[in-house]
Amino acid sequence: MPITISGSTGIAGVDGSASTPALQGTDTNTGIFYPAADTIAFGEGGAESMRLTSDGFLGVGTTSPSAMVQIAGSATTEALKIPNIAEPATISATAATGTINYDICTQSVLYYTSNASANWTVNFRGSSTTSLNTLMSTNDVITVAFLVTQGSTAYYNNAVTVDGSSVTPKYQGGTAWSAGNASSIDVYTYTIIKTGSAAFTVLTSQTQFK
Repeated sequence: MPITISGSTGIAGVDGSASTPALQGTDTNTGIFYPAADTIAFGEGGAESMRLTSDGFLGVGTTSPSAMVQIAGSATTEALKIPNIAEPATISATAATGTINYDICTQSVLYYTSNASANWTVNFRGSSTTSLNTLMSTNDVITVAFLVTQGSTAYYNNAVTVDGSSVTPKYQGGTAWSAGNASSIDVYTYTIIKTGSAAFTVLTSQTQFK
């Protein structure tokens, strides 16, 4: 395949491979190659180590990432090690009541700072346009928290749905709660496990902070 060198477009005309990258230095089996349309990959020692797909997904140790960043470990190597991390929370002067749509793509911690005004349903979804069933693959697990401010009259989460469909959660300690905790912040944690298509197991707990 001919190689074109242009002052305006750069080097073009060769895709390369993991073992023979299109762009390389003196180490001929390490460099950059183009395995598919709109895809950039990096080879090290003749094997692919990382790629950026046409969807804008970055995969490290995987050739088929399904999230914005996906890192694959191995039997002997951890996938990711981070000394510290900050995650965004959504803090809203809202009272818990009715049906609350918990958008997983927006946050993993949701904090309502106004006193709850009635028992409520929490509905887990990816976003207003993406279902949780679409967002998650079978065997994926997501854990989120919902912080609810309680006044002198306490209320509680009395129903859980995923994508609008009812799910009976499994409660820490084995017993469903029947009340909230007055003049406190109740923290509800939900571990959501996708077990199949539109099938979820939800593990939940309620903890009082005062």
